Amino acid sequence: MQSGRLQCSTNLIWFIGIICCLIGLIWSLVPHPVVPIALALIPIALIIVVHFSVPIGLLFIVFSFFRIHEAIPVLYSLRIPLLLSLATISTLTWHLMISKKIKPYSRPELRAFFIFFIIVFIGLLFSANRTIAIAYFQSTYIKMAIMVPVLAWLLTEVKHFKLTLLMMSCAGLIVGFIALFNKINGIGLVEETRVTIGRNIESILGDPNDLSLVLLFPLSFAISLLLTIGLSLRLRLFGFVATIVLFSAIMATQSRGGLLGVLAVVGIVTYRRIKSKALFFSAGGLCTVALFIVAGISGRKSGGAVEAGVDESAMGRLHAWEAAFGMALDNPLTGVGINTFYSNYYYYTPFWDGLNHAVHSTWFGVLAETGFVGLAAYLIMMTRIFKASRNTLNIVTHPSSKYPAVVRAISEGNFAGFLSFCVSGSFLTQGFTWPIYILLALTASVAQFVENKEASNYAYKDREII
Repeated sequence: MQSGRLQCSTNLIWFIGIICCLIGLIWSLVPHPVVPIALALIPIALIIVVHFSVPIGLLFIVFSFFRIHEAIPVLYSLRIPLLLSLATISTLTWHLMISKKIKPYSRPELRAFFIFFIIVFIGLLFSANRTIAIAYFQSTYIKMAIMVPVLAWLLTEVKHFKLTLLMMSCAGLIVGFIALFNKINGIGLVEETRVTIGRNIESILGDPNDLSLVLLFPLSFAISLLLTIGLSLRLRLFGFVATIVLFSAIMATQSRGGLLGVLAVVGIVTYRRIKSKALFFSAGGLCTVALFIVAGISGRKSGGAVEAGVDESAMGRLHAWEAAFGMALDNPLTGVGINTFYSNYYYYTPFWDGLNHAVHSTWFGVLAETGFVGLAAYLIMMTRIFKASRNTLNIVTHPSSKYPAVVRAISEGNFAGFLSFCVSGSFLTQGFTWPIYILLALTASVAQFVENKEASNYAYKDREII
């Protein structure tokens, strides 16, 4: 017994000695007082990364999509997204290769995404502007592609779903508060009335339409927290506050696509709760008119009441969609390449006004940048997500089911968020941005959780019968 302890102590001394020698060697090569402190903190950082893999993965998505470090400039120089990406890759490698805690699985929606990803990747080789396409693929799209299966495999328990609801809603609250602060104080307004955040930085927060997209994504989860029976009073109160803030901030963007997305979210959650469908549609029509009046759409300089006939904003979309169709006709198999619509606009629009324009449509954007083959694969992926999300919601909300309120909340949030994406995506450029890929991962994780639960319930019933 004593010899065993002595051997353990000897090994520990050798280990500590080797670590000290390595720190001393690195410090001699880089003579800076911060070096030994940083090296000493690495083991602690690794322990945190390994044991808090789900929060780290969610934080990476929060900073990558909501751009918190751009909304709060003091965080910008800390390179938080880069650090979180390294931490996410580390925890993924550890749990896949060593601990085996992450158990990969395949689902129809994940396979559909993989096929679409391959089409996007092949399109890089035939892109009309390889430099732009490859740069966006490496800097942004590859992160989404990695996080789709990682997030789907990481979220396996009810507590993970609860943390997801809270973190997404909290991130939306932060961005929403800043947007409302800017609106009240007249900071960074576009066309004198439309709110933005950080226009001095090239960011999705600097465009009112894109900002409405960022705010729209957490709205479905906030409303689910508010309306799901069985959640604690604190969670429902938090959902109420988040809903009010996000709704108000979207109104401040005066984005028509954003408002349509709000109508989709509110519409689906109320449709499932109101028995009289006649009352639903009549009240919905009145609320739609009131919503556009309250948002001040008619007061916009572009797309407002001051423009007669088809306004300039709507005509710009029509011209962009025509250009997108032309790009697909010239490149039916691969499109012009991811993120290259803007740079190719000049060559395909018959109505050149001296400026390139965004496509302002998810469907036409995917068509232009991946061709008819890519659009078909994208629509198949969307269909798979819809079926999985709808089926999961039907199962967990069935009167005979006994699923936790958190599972019901995130299932409804996923479904409402997906429908909102489809509606607002018709007028916003969302095909290669975070929302649909986060929804894909969340839908897959919750669907897999429910399927496993159902399978275990059936197995238990079979044993009882026997």
